[in-house]
Amino acid sequence: MLGRIGRENFPVALRWLPRALRRDLIAIYGAARLIDQAGDAARGDRSALLDELEQDLHAAFAGRARHPLLQRLTPLAAAHGLTADPFVRLIAANRFDQRAPDLASWDALRDYCRLSAVPVGELVLRVFGQSSDENVRDSAAVCTALQVLEHCQDVAEDARAGRCYLPGDDRARFGVTAADLVAAPAPESVRRCVALQVERARTLLAYGDALCARLRGLARPVVAGYAAGGWATAAALERAGFDPNSRPVRPRRVTTLRHALRVALGSRA
Repeated sequence: MLGRIGRENFPVALRWLPRALRRDLIAIYGAARLIDQAGDAARGDRSALLDELEQDLHAAFAGRARHPLLQRLTPLAAAHGLTADPFVRLIAANRFDQRAPDLASWDALRDYCRLSAVPVGELVLRVFGQSSDENVRDSAAVCTALQVLEHCQDVAEDARAGRCYLPGDDRARFGVTAADLVAAPAPESVRRCVALQVERARTLLAYGDALCARLRGLARPVVAGYAAGGWATAAALERAGFDPNSRPVRPRRVTTLRHALRVALGSRA
């Protein structure tokens, strides 16, 4: 489960962070990945498995979790005053995924991201003790952008799973058909639709500049790294001609580093 850390679009827990902080960030990631795995790849009745995970999640906040990854949440919650609610929202997103979602609009996609991505940003801010309303608001924009970009990378994979996260009204506008979603290379209709989502994601990622300018201490480079992964992924999608179907689209590390320095230092370069 934790083996995916190096394959994410952004640095989950930088290796040079203090051990305790890195442990806390990995604990959040591990629980989030466990929930996603149950909703995306588990065999059998995934809804029932998500129900079991929610029960074990609540047990974790009482010190009685059974799963090793959820057991890690017990000391994390005690140290930072976390509640189960953000993780419950992640489970709700995965329950929604079981209904073969076909999101109708950009607003519907953003609503989905409030369950699937925004809670992770809230948890990270809580770990750093910097979860002001202003910071949570701007973090929500960055997390939404990261989720949208991931969906842009996975258009064909999602379509084969019976899901579509490209807004329905945008697909209608560009003439995207069900066959287009899995075609390789992606036809112009898909590429134009993906390009629009990338443009929207970049607008949201810009909130990370103001967020990082307010953050103190190690929170700034950590969150700058998350936002930088989004900028680098957007660049990778553009470099691929907004075609996510011909080959895997991955951000370049050097591009991520460049944007991380820019965001963390407040440079416009």
